[in-house]
Amino acid sequence: MKAVYSIALLFSLFLISCNSEPTLQKYFVENTENKNFIALDVSPSILNVDKAKLSVKQNEALQSFEKMNVLAFKLNATNKVQFETERAKVNLILKDKKYQQLMKFGSGKEGASVSYVGSDEHIEEFVLFANKKETGFAVVRILGKDMNPNNIMTMLSVLKESKVDLEQLKPLQEMFKK
Repeated sequence: MKAVYSIALLFSLFLISCNSEPTLQKYFVENTENKNFIALDVSPSILNVDKAKLSVKQNEALQSFEKMNVLAFKLNATNKVQFETERAKVNLILKDKKYQQLMKFGSGKEGASVSYVGSDEHIEEFVLFANKKETGFAVVRILGKDMNPNNIMTMLSVLKESKVDLEQLKPLQEMFKK
C-alpha cells in the first residue's frame, strides 16, 4: 500500500510540474474540431517547384521548411464575442517571451504580425498572425529546421517561381467566400 501512495505522489508531482502555459501548438490542437475554425496542414509539396532550376541557396531554404499549419477563424454575425475571446487568446500566447516579434503591420484590432521561435540563426518556427475585424483571423505556423530570416526572404523568391498547388488551400478559400 505504501508503494501505491509513493507512486501516486510522484505522479501528482510530475503532473504539477508539467508546463501548463498556453502554446500555439496546444491552441491549434484545442480548436481543430471547432466549427468556427478551419485547420490546414500544408506540406512543402504545395510549392510544386522544379528543384533542378533552383539555386543552392533556394534549395537550402526549401529544405529548411518542413510544414505549415494554418488555423483560421471566420467571423459571422453569431460569433463576434467568441472572435474577440479567441483573438485575445492568440495575442496572449504571442506575448510569451519565446515568441520574438520581427515586425508588425496595422493596429491591434486589424493588422498582422510576424514572430519567430528560436535564435536568429536557428529558427524553429515562424508565426504569422493576421486579423481583420470584418472577416476573422488566421494564425500560420511555418515549421522547419535551422531556418533563418534569410531563408524566409529566399523562400519568397522560390514562391515567385513556384506553381502553387491551390488544391491544398481549397478549404481556406471556401471559408472566406461570401
